[in-house]
Amino acid sequence: MEAFEKAKLDTFFGRIVEQFPVPETPPASLLVTHLLAERPAFVNAVATQTQLAAVLPKPKSINEGARAEVEQFATVDSLTRELFADPVRAVAYLEERAAGRDVVLFDVGGYFASVLGTLATEFSGRILGVVEDTENGHQRYAELDNLPCPVFSVARSPLKNPEDYLVGQSVVHSTETVIRGRNEILAGREACVIGYGKLGRSIAHMLHSRAARVTVYDTNEARMVEAMAHGFRVTHCRDEALATANVIMCATGNLSLRQEDFGHVANGAYIASVTSSEDELELGGITDLYQRTPVTEHLTRYSTIGHYFYVLAGGNAVNFLHGAVVGPFIYLVQAEILAATARLVAGAEPGMHEVSVVDRNVIARTWRDYFNR
Repeated sequence: MEAFEKAKLDTFFGRIVEQFPVPETPPASLLVTHLLAERPAFVNAVATQTQLAAVLPKPKSINEGARAEVEQFATVDSLTRELFADPVRAVAYLEERAAGRDVVLFDVGGYFASVLGTLATEFSGRILGVVEDTENGHQRYAELDNLPCPVFSVARSPLKNPEDYLVGQSVVHSTETVIRGRNEILAGREACVIGYGKLGRSIAHMLHSRAARVTVYDTNEARMVEAMAHGFRVTHCRDEALATANVIMCATGNLSLRQEDFGHVANGAYIASVTSSEDELELGGITDLYQRTPVTEHLTRYSTIGHYFYVLAGGNAVNFLHGAVVGPFIYLVQAEILAATARLVAGAEPGMHEVSVVDRNVIARTWRDYFNR
């Protein structure tokens, strides 16, 4: 990103923060984020709106240049699922970074969900609430019986739809880029898309545009009907789809393939995921059954007697191999996160929340002022 582009982006976020102010004494915050090349401007906006106690970049999506830039003005810590899986460890970490403070938790994927109740009762400060970015995280918080604080989710916002659509495109782009390393292409292949949510829909349409023959599987009957209306084949038997697919795209965020499913995968099939391997593929359950052989930098062959298949990017989000680029549309989502923060700090009841239509219109209008080409 060139200097003038950074300046425009900083000005955009500055305008958003002006339109969604927080009190004069802002709360502390912990920020879980994909630390991609464009992300420092958003991190700086969070640091302007709150007192940023620590940035926790998701480990498989870190741009080293972005990390170095963020480290100039914020503490950057290592993020693992284990850090917030153990309540005692989670409280100790929060005490180390923000003891006695009001705190906002920025999340990507529900990292704080399992310990939120403990943090709300055992932490010496006060958890004001959570701002969650993803559908996977939205579901994790929504499944909690009694939320101890407000959770603002942007996962189902109309402003996120452009990002989701473009993420689907980037997933297919990266998948084909990797398999082209073996002189393969998507055209003419049988493709199975598992999950027909917003990402799955985009992936299916993009695969079709690349001349792949697409079959969709989803546990939700309404989504299956929608896939039919969009012209795709659907199946009620995932095992049959796996047995005939040359390319398998996993887009559920909720274990598309479990240990017992891999035996049904067709020989030579490529498996790609839209999110982290622990959320989408139960690869750990087959390590004793299959030999793993690196084929290229981002492609691994799993083989046993009479059976083999390929896994892209170690089972993690394949689009992050190429920066997960979605252009300036990502700034819509980041702006809504800042708006949600202002609404959360102003006060909200415990439970799931979204920002208002009015707020979203303000964001969209401001975004168009800066990025409408």
